[in-house]
Amino acid sequence: MLQLEQWMHGLVEFMRLNQQWALPIVFLIAFSECVAVLSWLVPATVFFTAFGAIAGASGLNLVPLSLAAALGAASGFWVSYWVGLLLGPRVGHHWPLRDNPELLRRGHDFFEKWGVLGIAIGHFFGPIRAVIALVAGIVKMPFWPFQLANFAASFAWGFGLIYGAGRFSEFMVQISGK
Repeated sequence: MLQLEQWMHGLVEFMRLNQQWALPIVFLIAFSECVAVLSWLVPATVFFTAFGAIAGASGLNLVPLSLAAALGAASGFWVSYWVGLLLGPRVGHHWPLRDNPELLRRGHDFFEKWGVLGIAIGHFFGPIRAVIALVAGIVKMPFWPFQLANFAASFAWGFGLIYGAGRFSEFMVQISGK
């Protein structure tokens, strides 16, 4: 964890010195976290919680960073939904879902149980995040209910992780007197 913290401090310093890169980096990490399959490779929830805390303590503006995370997350879910619409049930015939059919089945069961609310809930749970938007596309969930749940949850996720952690960190710095 210490290594992650050191890497995070380096990234925050890079973003402070090269602020034109901060928003695209945050957008791409959130996008990758919310695209089916890529989300297994990108631990953005842990990253954004730590990043938000360090960014807040460092005085970076948290609102644009949170907005970039929210838009990246919504875009990633949108792409996954689109892939589900395009490929339909055949998506399970492709790697890595071909090797993990249980994941797609659990995502489908979750979606059947929660429906549109499952899209919102799915943003906050890693294993479901990887497939819930994909399943919504496969079952041809109507576009607008999907997007409303997607954008609402993406904004809650992005602002909750970055802005929430950052403000808490700012508060802790203030009360510690540093």
